[in-house]
Amino acid sequence: MTNINRRSFLTFAGLGAVGAVSLGKPWGLQYAGASTIPTSGPGTTLESVSTPVSSSGYTKLTAGPGWANIVRSELAEPKSGREDRRTALASLVQLTDVHIVDAQSPMRFEYVHQITGSAFRPQETLTAHGLISLVRRVNSIGSGPHTSRPFDAVVTTGDNTDNKEFAELDWFLTSLNGGTVVANTGAKDRYEGVQNSGADLYWNPESPMLDMYKKAGFPEIPDFFGAAFTPVSSPGLNTPWYCVFGNHDDSVSGTVPSGIPPLEAMYTGSLKFEVPGSPEQAKQIDVATKFDPSAIPGILSAFTTPPRQVTPDPSRAPFTPRQFIAAHLDPAHTGPGPVGHGFAPDAGETGIGYYSFQIAPGVVGISMDSTNRAGLVDGSLGAAQFQWIENTLRAGSSTYYDAAGSRVTESRSDTYFVLFSHHTSDTMDNLVPDPENVLEPRLRGSQLLDLLHRFPNVLAWVNGHTHENKITPWPGATPEQGFWEINTASHIDYPQLGRIIEIADNHDGTVSLLATLFEAESPNSVDYSDKSAAGLASLYRELSFNDIHRDPKLTGAGVDQNVELLVHTGR
Repeated sequence: MTNINRRSFLTFAGLGAVGAVSLGKPWGLQYAGASTIPTSGPGTTLESVSTPVSSSGYTKLTAGPGWANIVRSELAEPKSGREDRRTALASLVQLTDVHIVDAQSPMRFEYVHQITGSAFRPQETLTAHGLISLVRRVNSIGSGPHTSRPFDAVVTTGDNTDNKEFAELDWFLTSLNGGTVVANTGAKDRYEGVQNSGADLYWNPESPMLDMYKKAGFPEIPDFFGAAFTPVSSPGLNTPWYCVFGNHDDSVSGTVPSGIPPLEAMYTGSLKFEVPGSPEQAKQIDVATKFDPSAIPGILSAFTTPPRQVTPDPSRAPFTPRQFIAAHLDPAHTGPGPVGHGFAPDAGETGIGYYSFQIAPGVVGISMDSTNRAGLVDGSLGAAQFQWIENTLRAGSSTYYDAAGSRVTESRSDTYFVLFSHHTSDTMDNLVPDPENVLEPRLRGSQLLDLLHRFPNVLAWVNGHTHENKITPWPGATPEQGFWEINTASHIDYPQLGRIIEIADNHDGTVSLLATLFEAESPNSVDYSDKSAAGLASLYRELSFNDIHRDPKLTGAGVDQNVELLVHTGR
């Protein structure tokens, strides 16, 4: 293949992608001397952000001022006039950690939430409503706020389900592809979960009892469960979407490995443990989930408080990684495409959860599988996947650096790369051997950083897992070897955001990654009598803001929110 200059190839690719016309000009392209495209960002946090009405206690939310767009120059100098020169190369959306929850599943550990806050969330019965509202927002925005380029792809970076249940997977796929969701399992005519247990540990929305959440100001809402279980319709995404595997898509509660028979049986059983006999028993379970999962059945059998009898449901059965992938490959779940949502046609048999795909001409996505099949919260990469990543980067790089730091030039056409994973660079230290391949070495996030530094065509590594907005520059040995790590907050814990990433060639030796956050398309606040789908999605956000375990640092600082991230191309 003819070796061409990387910048000239990418500029040509960007121009070649232009097809639609708006106001007589190609979308995604700003000509020199043209006025700057507006960046007010309707529907994004550039325009408005949900803000608490009160500074203390339980509070409603209202529309507050938008967040500024901050230029970050740690890796490259921003040059004047770039807004008028730039060419849009790609526009994509990241969704992450949506955690669709079967809130009535017998295989949950809600009672440890005073130790591990994520074990129970007051808003978790409404996760499907929240995701569908997010889908509606992606569709209504439709294009990047800075370049006006229509979205090329949506990538969901893991923890798509909360507890690897088929019911949760069905709700997730239906929400993104379009259709009707009834977010209920077990009995069809009633709720059978901790939120009507009468236990002080949980928010009991339909009860006047003064539980620990109502003591913090949470409301009583009549007919809450009846509304939550009313069928809700999703339009499905208008944009092709791609899926990344997360630890909650593989492990019980995101940490306990598969294959412990008593726990696997609990999913579809009739006994639900809602209240431990003592705080000590709750602590024992919490410790066991993190360090000794095999001890969990024995601890549960010693609970002095009897479990609740619930209606069994086969749709709660846990899926395997292969079954998760196979569901995406099912033609019934193609939605806006592509078939398989990135996974290879045979991935349901091989279990390989990583792949590459074209985001736009000249821009390639690399979706990694950073989960460890041995369980535990954090991740790592197997040696085979690590080598595949290196081979994929080499195939799209005419210039790169070998492991010793020497510059290598090959006759290849250049592409830019954006990598996606669930885990972040500092949450990839789980080196426990893969049960299916115990002899394969596992590699850390720091080793992946070293690899990515060798390839100047890498622009960014996009991830989730921590539920936090955090953007980190990773400078390299030379200016062109730097890239950005973009970590985005979840859509289950506040601030419940997604992120738009526009990639633009500034034609001055730099590329800009224009990263913009957005909220779901639901009102900032509604009356509790509004049981519509939009009203429940609004309540979903309000409850998450007021969660007694909410961590304000997840919102991030201004430099982690709406930003322009410059990368030096060396061209």
